[in-house]
Amino acid sequence: MKRVAVILIALIVVVCGLYFLDQYWIHRYDQVIAREAARYHVDPDLVWSIAYEESYFRPWKNGRDGEIGIMQVTPGVLHDWASENGSPATQQRTAAEPGSFLRDPERNIQVACWFLEKAGEDFRDLPDREARMLAAYNAGRRRAADWNRVDSGAPPLNEQEFIARIDIPSTRAYVTSILERYRRVKSNRSNSLVQSTSIPERLNLVPGWNSSVAPAAITTGRRALRPHAH
Repeated sequence: MKRVAVILIALIVVVCGLYFLDQYWIHRYDQVIAREAARYHVDPDLVWSIAYEESYFRPWKNGRDGEIGIMQVTPGVLHDWASENGSPATQQRTAAEPGSFLRDPERNIQVACWFLEKAGEDFRDLPDREARMLAAYNAGRRRAADWNRVDSGAPPLNEQEFIARIDIPSTRAYVTSILERYRRVKSNRSNSLVQSTSIPERLNLVPGWNSSVAPAAITTGRRALRPHAH
């Protein structure tokens, strides 16, 4: 019995250690995500959900079509960002060494948030624009605009109608998967806030966007889909 008890305790310690290690891993860039999302007026929970899907927060990941880093940004998107925002020196560096630039997690997240802001502007006045933004992130803004197009005078597509229009199976699965995770994050955050209102002393413990509101349930079902080609 003593041996069994020791084994059980060891297993519990290992499981708890793995859980907390995973929580650290998936939340270690929360402050960067919050800062860049605020800069470009996008939802940090959406950015976090994309990073989870794209790379599981691995800054060294390379995609099959040249995507790089945590958010799997393409050199083409980096070029567009640098042309609009970068100094001549930055433009030269990003053109010469896009991989080096995009493996910096902060730069990668910054460029990705810039792109998401652009995609959001494309669908600014539409309901459920997150699905459209995700489609643009994965398959390009032009394709997303095509899938969103309706006849003159017709009402805009709702979310499910838009997703049904996506004729690239991997993009449709990508959009659906991230939306599910994004909404679980939102739901858990709302539940956390409701609980905290009943315990006032907790209110001072979480001053910013972060952090551990994404429990193990949120971190399940990760897929490795072919990322975007802008």
